[in-house]
Amino acid sequence: MNKTLTTIAMTAMIVGATGCNSNDENIIERPEFHSADGIFSIDALEALGRVSNPQVSPDGSKVLFGISYESVEQNKSNNELYVVDIKGGEPQRLTRTAESENSAVWIDNGNKIAYLASDGTSTQLYVMSADGKGKTKISNIEGGIEGFLFSADEKKVVIIGRVKYNRTPADVYPDLTKANAYIVDDLMYKHWDEWVTEIPHPFVADFDGNKITNVTDIMQDEPFEAPMRPFGGAESFTWSPDGKQLIYVSRKKTGMEYSLSTNSDLYLYDLESKKTENITEGMMGYDTAPAYSPDGRYVAWLSMEHDGYESDKNRIFILDTTTGEKTDLTSDWDFTADLIAWAKDGKSIYFTAPYLGEEPIFNVNIATKEINPVMDNAGLFDYAALCPVNETTLVTMRHSMLQPNELCVVENGQVRQLTEVNKDIFGQLTMPTVEKVMVPTTDGKEMTTWVVYPQNFDPNKKYPAILYCQGGPQQAISQFWSYRWNLALMAANGYIVIAPNRRGLPGFGTEWNAQISKDYPGQNMKDYLSAVDFMKEKPYVDADHIGAVGASYGGFSVYWLAGNHDGRFACLIAHAGIFNMESQYLETEEMWFANWDMGGAFWDKDNAAAQRTFAASPHKFVDKWDTPILVTHGEYDFRILASQGMMAFNAARLRGIPAEMVVFPDENHWILKPQNAILWQRVFFRWLDKWLKGVDYTNPALLATSENQEDAAQTK
Repeated sequence: MNKTLTTIAMTAMIVGATGCNSNDENIIERPEFHSADGIFSIDALEALGRVSNPQVSPDGSKVLFGISYESVEQNKSNNELYVVDIKGGEPQRLTRTAESENSAVWIDNGNKIAYLASDGTSTQLYVMSADGKGKTKISNIEGGIEGFLFSADEKKVVIIGRVKYNRTPADVYPDLTKANAYIVDDLMYKHWDEWVTEIPHPFVADFDGNKITNVTDIMQDEPFEAPMRPFGGAESFTWSPDGKQLIYVSRKKTGMEYSLSTNSDLYLYDLESKKTENITEGMMGYDTAPAYSPDGRYVAWLSMEHDGYESDKNRIFILDTTTGEKTDLTSDWDFTADLIAWAKDGKSIYFTAPYLGEEPIFNVNIATKEINPVMDNAGLFDYAALCPVNETTLVTMRHSMLQPNELCVVENGQVRQLTEVNKDIFGQLTMPTVEKVMVPTTDGKEMTTWVVYPQNFDPNKKYPAILYCQGGPQQAISQFWSYRWNLALMAANGYIVIAPNRRGLPGFGTEWNAQISKDYPGQNMKDYLSAVDFMKEKPYVDADHIGAVGASYGGFSVYWLAGNHDGRFACLIAHAGIFNMESQYLETEEMWFANWDMGGAFWDKDNAAAQRTFAASPHKFVDKWDTPILVTHGEYDFRILASQGMMAFNAARLRGIPAEMVVFPDENHWILKPQNAILWQRVFFRWLDKWLKGVDYTNPALLATSENQEDAAQTK
């Protein structure tokens, strides 16, 4: 296959890149925000600064990071670079441009910073001095760069570009140069939110401190992705400390074989011999996130055991490069890891993991496999980055249901917050409160359930409530922060939010996590109802005004509950949910997921698990639907097609049930553009307020203003 480096379509890894325009009026700055009533609102949510990508300087004295803000008017975001002293103080702003700077790292012993930015045509690699001056473009790669990673000596760099994949009409019929069509003869022709016409490849180049040269595709003529779509990035690579070898992640499969398998591997590429070796051959699940130890003796990575099971336990493996021995460091630990980073002395590995409804940081000793929590005062937070500084200190980010990411420093087991990017906003607000409640389940277990109460909660009053149904289906309800499904925003609008860690969510052992597979209508649905029944007995919950909301698998949950809730819910909201399981089996792209979770194909009549799944498809209970429902979906969603939402909406209207549908032509599985996000939130709360509070916004018919929503929050 003939491939050339071509245009890179920016993904979520590189957000909001625009043309290189230094006109001040186009620069997205921190928006002005003033709260008149102290209630957390849609406007407050959109005004928040979004902290990302902490990087510790080589001498351990400073932290480089990004803050992005959104412009509702321009309908996009902009990320700028900042640096803060690790001891504390006000962050120093390094960039002020209209085009976003991303993926920034320290180079030249901390004297310079490398990052990605647009040159007006494509995304290229830039370098500037550590004080933000002297911006210089060091690459001129046709089509641009999607990600990069320097070797330790900075003489080499691996960059992520795209190469042509699949045939165009002109390839087949050269005279049809203006024909616009996709010619398909195998599966995986679409993935996440794009038709697969290009795939990412790793290119290794020389770097002399001033420019990149000798760019070489190390997977020349291979029709495989590296990194893997849709979310793989620079974490899919690791350089040996001597810079002579590069390990990359790839699932070397195409078409139907790709669609059926999660079997990715780690490939070691030797720069001198130009030979590639699969170092995880025979390990059948996902192998990802490779990381060389500081001395180069070991390679650590995350490994799943089973092919086809994308939510399997993520084990932490190490490979001894001197003996070839592989060791599972978490074989005696019943939880799944998310992020890993070597301690500076190479004797242990830091990692994050969902754990009993939170996501703290742990440390595993590579000699003894002993696992211990890192912090004595972790608090009610999830931790979302790992940047070791020395043997006793690391930099991280943390967030909760009540605040987005801020930088923190962990020193000798104690956590100290380093930034307060959004202090001015939260200082104006009275936020909701969060409580952990243990709910008895129908099979005699205890289920961790987060309950979020409105600000100034009064137990002597009654409040409408919302059951939050998590997606995934195996994605933790920890102390997560979302700019779409924001539980604090729901509570601030006057609702008690019930968020159960039902069966199928990580953080409670592998058995609890795995139970949901092939049992979609089973125990996890009983868990939802157990949480609702437990909470509606509280004197402050208005049992006649409870709604159910959710996205993806949460949307499936809402559709299924619509026909099986026995009068518990007064209204429903489903985003990007599965309505017809048979259609979903043939519409989705990642068939490994459909096979593992559904049990197999609906035409396999001898497959009891599959037949059980399809017999309980939500569309088969439409005759029992009787509850007002709002349906939302994005038309770029190739995971769960918008036709699923349209079928559900049509079914409700044909049944005479009050229903509304909002379709976003330019969104995928998520709602990302600022104005679309605001529209979604306004419609979301308008629907809840109408059916749970009796507040009907009829003027204008579609959009409720943020001010109206805040007024409605005070209704009950």
